[in-house]
Amino acid sequence: MVSYVDAQDGAQRVAGTIPLHSEVGFAGMRKAGNLTAQALDMLTAHVRPGITTLELDRLAFEFAKDHGAKPATLFYRGFRHSTCTSLNHVVCHGIPSNKTIKEGDILNIDITLVVDGWHGDSSRMYPVGEISRKAERLIEITYKSLELGIAVAKPGNTTGDIGAAIQEYVEGQRASVVRDFVGHGLGQLFHDEPSIMHFGKKGDGAELKEGMIFTIEPMVNLGKPNVKILSDGWTAVTRDRSLSAQCEHSIGITKHGCEIFTSSPMGIFNPLEAQNK
Repeated sequence: MVSYVDAQDGAQRVAGTIPLHSEVGFAGMRKAGNLTAQALDMLTAHVRPGITTLELDRLAFEFAKDHGAKPATLFYRGFRHSTCTSLNHVVCHGIPSNKTIKEGDILNIDITLVVDGWHGDSSRMYPVGEISRKAERLIEITYKSLELGIAVAKPGNTTGDIGAAIQEYVEGQRASVVRDFVGHGLGQLFHDEPSIMHFGKKGDGAELKEGMIFTIEPMVNLGKPNVKILSDGWTAVTRDRSLSAQCEHSIGITKHGCEIFTSSPMGIFNPLEAQNK
């Protein structure tokens, strides 16, 4: 399992501690999360057959620049792009390229914008034109699993409760949850504690407390959960070449539940659902 926290420089982080943020932090995350969601909203109209993922990445970069934000992935540990673009059997961390997307593809775009030092992190699944029913079903399962994970994200529950809710639903739909990548704390750091696994047992893990801020970002495969990293050192793909999907919100634990920082201003967090209305 890849721990983003282990990969972080860590100079500003005390190992093993989970930050509890004040209203100042929540205000910063609202601003960063909202701009990230606006960027993903903007990209919706551009995801169509014939466009390249590199062009989508350029649009995201220009949007960030025009709004005084910085893409967190740009030059992060050698990554040279503003987004991760993951097509079809790519699980995550796909590198934008000159390859054109085509009718029937499914595309995850993952972007983190830094606004006034705060990181808003989110990803969505975009259908490219008409897609197969199995692809639609995968996207539906993935979004529902995120909803179920968010529903149990409240004080007194645990990180394991989030993972258990996601795993139980996904496996009940005869799909699988990727184990190799996890959600993560964030705020003024890109990756922080806690790690949020999308599988597990109820009651396990860290207790959720008011002020925690983290992502939930389940990655769901139609086939087996196994992945491999390509020779570029970034791109993760399903070993059995089955389709994969992911969606992600940044959230903060509040007194009675949680706040979603990356909700779509246009109401299109799930572009497939919006397309089918």
